[in-house]
Amino acid sequence: MEEDPETGNSARTERKALEKAKILQRERERKRCTALAGFSVVPQVGRVLKKPEAERSAEEAAALLLHREAVDELCRRQIRRNVLKRKQEEVFDEADELKSKVKQLAAAVKQANHLVVYTGAGISTAASIPDYRGPNGVWTQLQKGRTVSSSDLSKAAPTVTHMCIRMLHKEKLVVNRVFVPDKMDDLFYKLSCGSHSQSKPSCTNCLCFQVCTSCSPPREFVRLFDVTERTSLHRHGTGRRCSHCGSELRDTIVHFGERGTLEQPLNWKGAAEAANEADVILCLGSSLKVLKKYACLWSMSRPANKRPKLYIVNLQWTPKDDLAVLKIHGKCDDVMRLLMEELNIQIPEYDRAEDPIFKLATPLRPEEVQSHNREVLAAPDGLESPSVENQQPSEETSSLQGGWFGRGYNKGRRKKKKKAA
Repeated sequence: MEEDPETGNSARTERKALEKAKILQRERERKRCTALAGFSVVPQVGRVLKKPEAERSAEEAAALLLHREAVDELCRRQIRRNVLKRKQEEVFDEADELKSKVKQLAAAVKQANHLVVYTGAGISTAASIPDYRGPNGVWTQLQKGRTVSSSDLSKAAPTVTHMCIRMLHKEKLVVNRVFVPDKMDDLFYKLSCGSHSQSKPSCTNCLCFQVCTSCSPPREFVRLFDVTERTSLHRHGTGRRCSHCGSELRDTIVHFGERGTLEQPLNWKGAAEAANEADVILCLGSSLKVLKKYACLWSMSRPANKRPKLYIVNLQWTPKDDLAVLKIHGKCDDVMRLLMEELNIQIPEYDRAEDPIFKLATPLRPEEVQSHNREVLAAPDGLESPSVENQQPSEETSSLQGGWFGRGYNKGRRKKKKKAA
């Protein structure tokens, strides 16, 4: 750990001390606000401040001068509300400006040696899956006291953005890159860049994934239904058992307020290694309010001029905007369509018959048939749904047991090293 030669304090100790000071300062402000709120003068001052200055009486003007501290506090509150409101607003670039920015992004994609893509809830809104902080997002609706309708997310189909990322991988523009989604759906898995792909999602929340942590290495089971019916915050047991050791299977979801503890398929280590090699980071549809907390994903230990170039596509403000080489205000699907045009790559339609989830799914055992009430995904015409029997995971499913960044990724790295040698 690095130490300051003058003070002898480590950088981590200084950061913690600074954070503590900020917390104490906020607490002092909160107590002062609470004390002020106890006086009837605050609402009176607030009513006066809402009036245009020309319409205030002499008595009201004198009251503002007399209660200067209350005036200052109310003004600070209004400034904070305005800043928060601006951050929540969705901004759209004009058509010409959007095309110009996408040309810059296309040039960066072509020149990148190691491109890392961080995706958020915004890339799935086109599949009728709500985001969190947008105008119609889950948190936004709950804050307004509205109910959020529930739906079976496992039925959603990949969006244009998902298909574009797949094609970037297929065209070798994203070889040795990693996708890091922070959204709870299966859309990246459904379009999977091949079951042995090097560019697997390394940190994801798959609704159809179950893991046995008692097996070594952890054994993964893919289902054709949402396995999270009985799970919740800090409660991840699904009620189903591993066909090999009999231990209870758990989901792979990381809820807000949790830290992912599964080595696979979450694999933060693999994501950090990929981010450390990156020279370009592309963020799609993410507020980055969660990912910003993971310094390992941003190479923050490097000098600013040696960090990866950051490109952000999002309609709202993000805490990384000031660090971005380019911020594009547009819908992910619109931006990715323009990007693919610039790269001269055709975007394919999603084909359920090619969906790997039907090939990799492990059938339930007879005693597990009644273990859920979720609708099972029907296989496309020409494909047989897995029968209900005590069947071992297929060879292809077993290959996933090294995790998204397991055997396929490491094997690819070893091959590259051999060629280099």
